[in-house]
Amino acid sequence: MIDKFKKLTKTKGFHICMIIVIITVIVFIVGMLILRYSVEGETNMPFVLDKITIISSQEGIDDGQTDTKWSFDVHQSNDIYLYINKNEKYDKTEVIKSICIDNFNVEANNKDNIKLYRPDAKEEKVIFKYKNEDIVQSLEYIGDMESDLKNLKIANQGGIIAFRCSNNNVAKYKSEEEEINHNELLKKSNITNESLQIKLSFHLTIKLESGKEYQAEITTELPTGNIVEEGNTSIEITDLKDVIFKRISN
Repeated sequence: MIDKFKKLTKTKGFHICMIIVIITVIVFIVGMLILRYSVEGETNMPFVLDKITIISSQEGIDDGQTDTKWSFDVHQSNDIYLYINKNEKYDKTEVIKSICIDNFNVEANNKDNIKLYRPDAKEEKVIFKYKNEDIVQSLEYIGDMESDLKNLKIANQGGIIAFRCSNNNVAKYKSEEEEINHNELLKKSNITNESLQIKLSFHLTIKLESGKEYQAEITTELPTGNIVEEGNTSIEITDLKDVIFKRISN
């Protein structure tokens, strides 16, 4: 029996079968690693996305008409804050070069009215303004010693970045009332929550001075909560298991 097995192992057919088995095992292992990476992504990044905060609000912008006491273009805005923090479990020193937000995709009923804004660099009292010069298609926050939303800077060891997704001109509102509560403009304009729904997705890319780059796609639904009835709503998202970062550059 042993002699027959030795003779079998010396045959060309046996060698071919063994090669096929080895190749199959290697392909299976590589396939499993690729599948795991596609599901889990990077599991030990130098910096991580810890939290997303979304603040939804409504505001009336004076349209300049003088036929009534008040005449507004009603906007519904969503301010999105992304918290990028250092991963304390990462045992090497890395420095943020920049954080990019781009490849925006918007699904909504009135897609043409939806605008993306950077923080306003000139206004001191508020972070965002409805200025045409602040409308963007992409954003890049540069790594610096300290974070500065107004000037699109993020601390090179982590900080906060932000942008606004605004549903502009969802209604016209005119009134002769003595006082106006902007938190009731959507309700008084008979706007429904369903008509305001936006599905927003974008790419978040973390670029490091070492040349490493990590990218994830983030998808969220806006506005948060019952904006029509409540006037202002907000949410903090800490369960980010669906946000999968992958290395796109070494």
